[in-house]
Amino acid sequence: MENFIKLGRKIVAVARNYRKHAAELNNPVPEEPMIFLKPTTSYIQEGEVIRIPPGCDRLFHEVELGLVIGKTGSNIQYNDSLDYVYGYVLALDMTARDLTEVGLPWGISKGFDTACPVSKLITKSTLLTPDNARLWLKVDGVTKQDGNTSDMVHNIPKLISYISKFMTLEPGDLILTGTPEGIGPISSNQKITCGINDILQMSFNVQ
Repeated sequence: MENFIKLGRKIVAVARNYRKHAAELNNPVPEEPMIFLKPTTSYIQEGEVIRIPPGCDRLFHEVELGLVIGKTGSNIQYNDSLDYVYGYVLALDMTARDLTEVGLPWGISKGFDTACPVSKLITKSTLLTPDNARLWLKVDGVTKQDGNTSDMVHNIPKLISYISKFMTLEPGDLILTGTPEGIGPISSNQKITCGINDILQMSFNVQ
């Protein structure tokens, strides 16, 4: 499953899953998880470059915890949800914010090539408390995001159970669980560095 990038068939992402993040965009907090998809062609890993898509003048960073699914499941019960998690990743949900704000569907604004940078797999034995993990992000060494997964509106079991009611989760699929507050613009020739607790960090240059 370490090769989830090639094995997985979909990236399921959750919007507005942190109250302060929803507030910073003047958006209401959804009563149920707000789901969208990113294509697997948007994956990149360290050593590759985030590329600003054509027509985008406001590319934003969003650091997130990702869940790598380990086995097939649908209509998964809340109490069984964590049994379907193989491991975790640190991820970025790169967003062409100027395209989302004009009300267009999010397919391009969140699904362009290089829009989903991810780390290597983090095992469950390494991240023992995914529901209480610090997520942080810096741009050119300046801290921009510093939050904790304990502030999620809908927790990890709820997300897995809810998503699996509508779409079957398969081995290698990735669930992006939302971003804490502090999202902001990133420009060409800047560098993003982000991390989860003191377990792992990754860096990407932007072009």
